[in-house]
Amino acid sequence: MPRLLVVDDEESICFSMSEYFSLHGYKVDTARELDEAEKLIETTDYKVVIQDLRLGAARNPDGFDIIKQVHSRTPNTRIVVLTAYGSAEMEDEARRCGADAFLRKPKPLSQVAQVIQGLIESPPKQTIRSA
Repeated sequence: MPRLLVVDDEESICFSMSEYFSLHGYKVDTARELDEAEKLIETTDYKVVIQDLRLGAARNPDGFDIIKQVHSRTPNTRIVVLTAYGSAEMEDEARRCGADAFLRKPKPLSQVAQVIQGLIESPPKQTIRSA
């Protein structure tokens, strides 16, 4: 059963994604705050992380920190950004940090599931790092 982490400060999104993906054969964890997400990432290997870029009242794009943490700890974990605050610059930055897909809210769960399935079935991209 593939493990999935949903990181979003909106409880309704965490709940609906957890319900939807659990019914589709995933083991789902959710986190609504940065520190909660970081603890889960440190102790669990996820196949996919779905995350918002902005968490909490500060509205800083702290999701970039999560992308970097996941990407450095488990490079084969696929990362899907799902945000209402998307811009071309944010998408570019998310991809530089290691995101595999960038989706804008609202997005039907069936479409999110299609993206995730496609990522799971395709090999992870090889990142080239300069010294």
